[in-house]
Amino acid sequence: MSRKVVRLFLEDRMAQVLAVLFVGLFVWWGYVYAIKGGLDQNANLAWAASYQVLAILGGIIGIVVSKGWGGFRSVMGRSIISFSVGLLLQSFGQSVFSFYNLFLHVDVPYPSIADIGFFGSIPLYIYGILLLAKASGAAISLRSFGRKIQAIIIPTTMLVVSYYFFLRGYDFSSPTKLQIFLDFGYPLGQAIYISIAILTYILSRGFLGGVMRGKVMVILLALVIQYVSDYNFLYQNLNGTWQNGGYGDMLYMVAYMFMALGLLQLKAVYIRSKDGL
Repeated sequence: MSRKVVRLFLEDRMAQVLAVLFVGLFVWWGYVYAIKGGLDQNANLAWAASYQVLAILGGIIGIVVSKGWGGFRSVMGRSIISFSVGLLLQSFGQSVFSFYNLFLHVDVPYPSIADIGFFGSIPLYIYGILLLAKASGAAISLRSFGRKIQAIIIPTTMLVVSYYFFLRGYDFSSPTKLQIFLDFGYPLGQAIYISIAILTYILSRGFLGGVMRGKVMVILLALVIQYVSDYNFLYQNLNGTWQNGGYGDMLYMVAYMFMALGLLQLKAVYIRSKDGL
């Protein structure tokens, strides 16, 4: 997979643009957070508002690439569209978050319109990974008893872990119904999409090969990093340690980069299959 990613950077102009942006944003973050110690709040917020450019580009790339797969007419096309719109929704949420902090100089309320983007990406990622699992042959692999057991144990474990860390002892007395829905929906929804991603990797190993295997693995890795980012945010927010422009935002930037690359690689698959290679 690593060789194919390197080849993508060498051959594809858009991959090179993504790489330049990522390196530039990483250096900027290193200066703001590591060298200046993250003490300049305006600099932190400016950087945190900027790295969403990777999500925007990734979303646009995915929508363009999906057309080569037939768009809404094919399983793979719909999967790519779901991930792409999910990235754009993440960017929308981040834009609202940054607007409150940079221009209104107040903390973003919760719930807020930003949650349309942040939470809205979760069902799209779930739908996208379900379609990707179908296209990867995971459904066929589920026919064996052992695979069915895995399909039960993995999601159950992830849901229990999420409940234990984020929802145990939850106080239902003060929040609004919408806040209760989001408080449960965020950790449980994220547990669902990462469970399906893990299952897709396990169940499709015997069916997914050739050119497509490495491409799908990049998307699955992006989902894992996204889950780690979301988990870290929920944990830090719960403990009051989240810092705008800190390492948590860096994790999100890495997740956006991998998802953008994963979607861009699928363009290469389409071009090669179209050329009969």
